[in-house]
Formats: sequence, C-alpha cells, structure tokens
Amino acid sequence: MTRSPLRVSLPPDPNTRPPHWTLPPGACDTHAHVFGPPDLFPYADDRRYTPPAAPVEHYRNMQKITGLSRAVFVTPTAHGHDNRVVLNAIAELGDSARGVANIDSSFDDAALDALKDGGMRGARFHLMDDRPGSEEHLSAQLPRLRARDWTLVLHVDPVDLVNHEKFIRALPVVTVIDHMARVRGADGLGQPAFRLLLDLLKDDRFWVKLCSFDKISAVPKARVEGSLPFMDMVPFAQAVIAAAPDRVIWGTDWPHGNTFTPGRVPNEGDLLDLLAVIAPDAAQRNRVLVDNPARLFGFPSP
Repeated sequence: MTRSPLRVSLPPDPNTRPPHWTLPPGACDTHAHVFGPPDLFPYADDRRYTPPAAPVEHYRNMQKITGLSRAVFVTPTAHGHDNRVVLNAIAELGDSARGVANIDSSFDDAALDALKDGGMRGARFHLMDDRPGSEEHLSAQLPRLRARDWTLVLHVDPVDLVNHEKFIRALPVVTVIDHMARVRGADGLGQPAFRLLLDLLKDDRFWVKLCSFDKISAVPKARVEGSLPFMDMVPFAQAVIAAAPDRVIWGTDWPHGNTFTPGRVPNEGDLLDLLAVIAPDAAQRNRVLVDNPARLFGFPSP
C-alpha cells in the first residue's frame, strides 16, 4: 500500500519584528524547535507531518532581532527519538542553550548520560490520544530522570490532564505542564482542566509553560489594526502567574511546526508584546524570562 503524502506545515514568519520593549539580559525562550536541515538531520519515517527546514542559524537571527539571548530546544516529534538536531543546536549556541530530549526504553544509561553531557536537562513525554505515550511508558523512565536531576516536560490536552489526574498528581519529579495544558481560550477560565491546572500549582513540583497561544486561542488575529492577536489567553496566563509566580516560564514554540492554516503563524515580536500585556510589571517579566528558567534549567546568572 502506498503511503499517503504527509502534510507540509507552514514556515515561520520570515519578517520577525522586535518587541516594543527591551528584554532583560538573559531572557530565555524555553520552548523552541529546530528542524533539519533534513540532509544532515533526517526526519523520522513515522512523523505526522513534514516541516520546512528551520536550522539553528535561522533561530539565531530571530534571537538577535527580538533580544532573546537564551534558549531551551525541545526535540520535535518530526525527528522522533533522534536528538542530534538539538545537540547540534546546543553546541552551536554554547552555554546560552539547553535541551529537552525525546527518549524511550531503547536509550541505555550511557546514551542518557551522553545527552546530559550534551546539554539536555529534561525529557518530554506525551499523554495524548493522538501521540505515542502512556502512563506505563513514562513510569518506566521516571527513575532515570530522577537519577540525572532532569525535569519532566509533560505534553497533554485538557481532556488528558483531567483523565490522568491521579497519575499526574503522584509524579515524583519536577514537572512542567507544557503549553499551559493546551487549555482552549474558547472554553473559559472555569473549564475543568484549567481549574485542575491551578490546583496542581499549589504543589511546588509543578511548573507551567506559557507557549503556543497561536494553537489554542479563539482569537488568532488582531481585532483592529495595531492590536495584538491571542488576547483571549491573557487572563489564563495571568491566573497561572498569580498562582505560582516563581514557577512560570515562557516559550515561542518557534518555528511553530504543525501549523497549516495561513495567517495563524505568529510573529515573535507580537508574542513578546503579548507577554508585556500579561505581565506589565517588569520585575515579574524578569522572573518569567530570566530567573525562573535559569533556576529550572541551570543557566548562570546573566
């Protein structure tokens, strides 16, 4: 049987705009991906889509324009369990970069130690119906994360957060709820998954990443010229900051892979301006952009 052609996702906005405010030294993007180039770092055969190449050199150009100076690269699903693309990005950027790996039981302890030596400081796991992952698979890896003092980055949809609540509450490691549990802006602050997320934040094991608003917002475009998109996500982000100001981090999700709708790919300048709306106090923005990620991922003081 011939395999159906995979969808090709859109590239990032080629015209990055600088934000309307000056970022502090050490400002960290805690969720970025690099893709390929596929002749050097091939995509996984079982990937769900094909992204355009987005190498680390292009990411560095975005950093220079926006004022971001640190990055945490997450191995994208398009590269499967091949973490070389992220290890290369870390090597290119040096001590200003860290990584979050994609691992499974095929990695022996020596392989995990090599990932740590290469700058990996965590591993990402999915508990989602449309992606590989299970409580059993994650449970088997937890002792290995603890042995390396790695952070668990947990990727869930709202229904998954609720369905796996008992398991998630018992996680014995520092856990970042990725993409703010992908709670949908259209479903309001009272939705069960968001109430659960705020409750989890009463425990200092749990962190939240503000990221991917473009994928979960019901307001993907600015309503009037000169305003910002994704404004419906502001109350959600402000609520998690109020709940755990020292355990919230922020990411771009550059280059916004798995996006197929024209006009939905955000500009990094807009995302940073949105952060200034979410956290108008400069001291709080510094915590989200500098202090919190430095503590979590082991960056030195800027």
